[in-house]
Amino acid sequence: MNNSTVDFITPPLNKDVNTMEISMMSIQILFGFPTQSYVIWLIIKGTGNGITMEFFLLNSAVCEILVCLYCLMLILSKLWLSFILFGLFLQGLLFAGRALFQCLICVERYLAVVHPVIFLKYKPLRYRVMCCTSVWLFCLGSCFFCVFSLMSFNTNAQAWFFSILFLVLLPIQLFCLSAVLRALKQSGPGEKGSEREKENQMKRRAFYLILITTVNMVFMYAPFIFTGFFTIVTQAYVQAVWIPAMVSYGVGGYLQPVLYLHRCGKLACCAST
Repeated sequence: MNNSTVDFITPPLNKDVNTMEISMMSIQILFGFPTQSYVIWLIIKGTGNGITMEFFLLNSAVCEILVCLYCLMLILSKLWLSFILFGLFLQGLLFAGRALFQCLICVERYLAVVHPVIFLKYKPLRYRVMCCTSVWLFCLGSCFFCVFSLMSFNTNAQAWFFSILFLVLLPIQLFCLSAVLRALKQSGPGEKGSEREKENQMKRRAFYLILITTVNMVFMYAPFIFTGFFTIVTQAYVQAVWIPAMVSYGVGGYLQPVLYLHRCGKLACCAST
C-alpha cells in the first residue's frame, strides 16, 4: 500500500482538516471507549433491565467499542501504514453497525409501547440473538465492502451504499419513534389522583426522551445522506464537505449510552434527581 491510498482516505487538504479529523477520532476514543465499556459492565451486572431486555443496547455498545478501535487504527496509520487495512475493514461497523443496532432499538421500543402483545411474544432472548446475528453478518459484509471499494478508489460505490442504507433506516426509525410519541401523548385508563399523576410524570419523562432521540436521528443521518448524494452527483470526494456530516454522525452516536446511564441514575448530573 502506498501513500496515495492514505491520501485517498484522509486527503491532506490542509493542516487544519487533518488536525480536526484526528481530534474527532481522539474524542471518540477518549469518550466513547470508557462510556461504552461502562454501559457493557452495567448491563452484564444487571443494573438496568437485565441482559435480555438490553441485549440490543449491549450489542450496540460492543459495536461502538470496535468503532473506537477503528479510530485508533486510523490514527496509528498516519504513523505506520500497516494499520490502514484493518482500519478500513472496521469502517463498515461505524456506518452499518451503529445504524442497524439503533434501528433495532427503535423498533423494540415501538413494539413495546404500541404493540405490547407482539412485543411479549418475541420477548425471549433467542429472537434478539437472531436479530443481532443477522446484523453482525450484514456488518461483516459491509466491512469487506469498505475494504474493496476504498482500495479500488470507488468512492461512488461506498457513497451509494451507505446513503441508501441511511435513507431506508431513517424513515423506519422516525416512524417508530413518532408512533411512540403519539402513544405517550394519549391518556391512559382512569386512575386515582396520585397514581394518575405518577403515570403522567413517567409518560412525560419518556416522551421527552423519545423526542430527544427523534431529533438526534435526524441530526445524525440527514447531513450524511445529503453529503452522500452530493458526492454521487458531483463525482468527487471532497473531505471538507464530509467533515460536518461526520461530526454530526459521530456526536449523535453518544446519545444512546448517555440515555442509558441517565436511566440507571449513573450520571453525576442526575445523581441528586
